[in-house]
Amino acid sequence: MLNMEQKQFQAESKRLLDMMIHSIYTHKEIFLRELISNASDAIDKLYFKSLTDDSVNMAKSDFKIQLCIDEEARTLTIIDNGIGMTKEELEKNLGIIANSGSLKFKSENQLSEDSQIIGQFGVGCYSAFMVASRVTVKSRAFGADQAYVWQSEGTEGYTIDTCDKETVGTEIILEILPDVKDENGNEESYGDFLNPYRIQSLVKRYSDYIRFPIVMDMKKSRRKADAAEDDHSAEAYEDYIESVTLNSMIPIWRKNKNELKDEDYDNFYKDKFNDYAQPLAHAHVHNEGMPMYDALLYIPSRAPYDFYSKDYKKGLQLYANGVLIMDCCEDLLPDYFSFVKGLVDSEDVSLNISREMLQHDAQLRSIAKSIERTVKNELTRMMKNDRTKYEEFYKAFGLQLKYGVYSDYGMHKEVLQDLLLFVSSGEGHPLTSLAEYIDRMPEGQEYIYYAAGESLGRVESLPQTELVKDKGFEILYFTDNVDEFAIRMLMEYKGKKFKSIADSDLNLESEEEKKELEEKAESSKTMLETIKTALEGKVSAVKLSGRLKSHPVCLSSEGEITMEMAKTLNAMPGADQKIQAQLVLEINPEHPVYEKLMALSGTDDEKLGKYGQLLYHQAQLIEGMPIENPVAFSRLICELM
Repeated sequence: MLNMEQKQFQAESKRLLDMMIHSIYTHKEIFLRELISNASDAIDKLYFKSLTDDSVNMAKSDFKIQLCIDEEARTLTIIDNGIGMTKEELEKNLGIIANSGSLKFKSENQLSEDSQIIGQFGVGCYSAFMVASRVTVKSRAFGADQAYVWQSEGTEGYTIDTCDKETVGTEIILEILPDVKDENGNEESYGDFLNPYRIQSLVKRYSDYIRFPIVMDMKKSRRKADAAEDDHSAEAYEDYIESVTLNSMIPIWRKNKNELKDEDYDNFYKDKFNDYAQPLAHAHVHNEGMPMYDALLYIPSRAPYDFYSKDYKKGLQLYANGVLIMDCCEDLLPDYFSFVKGLVDSEDVSLNISREMLQHDAQLRSIAKSIERTVKNELTRMMKNDRTKYEEFYKAFGLQLKYGVYSDYGMHKEVLQDLLLFVSSGEGHPLTSLAEYIDRMPEGQEYIYYAAGESLGRVESLPQTELVKDKGFEILYFTDNVDEFAIRMLMEYKGKKFKSIADSDLNLESEEEKKELEEKAESSKTMLETIKTALEGKVSAVKLSGRLKSHPVCLSSEGEITMEMAKTLNAMPGADQKIQAQLVLEINPEHPVYEKLMALSGTDDEKLGKYGQLLYHQAQLIEGMPIENPVAFSRLICELM
């Protein structure tokens, strides 16, 4: 070699390089993605030139990226037949960290935003120092007779020299680091990057959709021509080398929708996201606005085992021009649509220097908003056109939609309210939407009525449901802990407010019934006060009820906190101070028990108080509330018997 020049990195570049090797990239395996992306950039530049320059004399099918492994020499080589680099370009692109050759090329040639130049930083090559002790770059620029070699062992500097290279393009040789053990005895096996199958898996993961073939020589085995059919010994086979294309090149989301069938989408989903079940629906999106992006979105048919746990990680795969940037970009999905699987491919998102993390910018927010609309539209279409499938979806993920309504102080309720379903008191207990409930409301019904409890059976047997049903009003049954909290955030739907059947002011009696009840309440005033005193502050009031038919007693609540809400809040971890709903004990004046209570009033107030306590505990049991002192309750029953 002649004219060797020993050079030092600039002080700032030296610090950047040291930081890059040790901290910028999260995973060492990323180096291969970066080097392949650089190779693809170089080929793209020459291919772009070939469209206007006949001297290139290369068809698109001639371009490729080669990977070569030499286990004995412990080297991994990446070769492209792209545009190559002059000595000056080697100096600029590799001597000054963060100089962007690709970005400059894009600007000088006035390429459109959808051009396929991947690289945005001149730093990808330096990622190789995470796995290599020495990096050698040989390059011959298109139209040049002389090739040059750049070589470095890291932060100490680099050399540039002339070299022999017959073909145009770039060859990057990595001398892979030896395997080492850290201070904890854990082995860092750099030799994995000399394993052909490991390299093949990394290409498949990160660079599967690079649009030029990525080829590698693979050792294979075949039966010898003269081997007998029944001979399965090792001697009956021979090894040979086959050049294998490692990448798919054309992603399914870049294909025309007319070329694809549902089974193509389903098979891609099952293979890509490791789900044996077919998705319920998919959306293939090509957005030509700003930002421009392609997306494939899937709604799974079942929830992952950890979906409702803190271990579940939401997000979409993010690609930049077919190169995997992030395996799980959380910012592209709101929490309430965290069940969605899929990917987004765009070059309009701003990436940081390592291309592993996003800058939080307007483009990203715009894509996320567009995806939110797409998912909602797909769910709305499913609810309207395939109700059976939507109900299957809702049983798996409906709880997440309810949490979405409740979270962030109801900020997202407009997005989600039309997607909610609840079990109804109608025949067969159908799942019904709020819009469907409103459409079925009889004339004169003021509220959307609901009943809350821990199970469908318990809710349906609540005494408070009797009068509502007698009036011909449908009741929504809330059996999830979050239901009432979500409804409180909605407040109303299409001008109709929500009303719990356990509210103390249900106000369903006719004027005549109200007048009759008031008269009885006045004559029962002493009895009611005696029972309230006996309950020692457990209830805020004891009153006669107009809502009960067959049951002697029930509990209702006043204020913002209902009985079910209090149970939920008190069951939460760290709930040291118990939340109390303002309870009202309601007594049925048409039940024989009422007559017994009135008979005791003024004659045996002590016994009346005990009956009041018994009725209170009975009402607690009906509501599924715990009795504070079961022993005292048992003793009270025995005493009265």
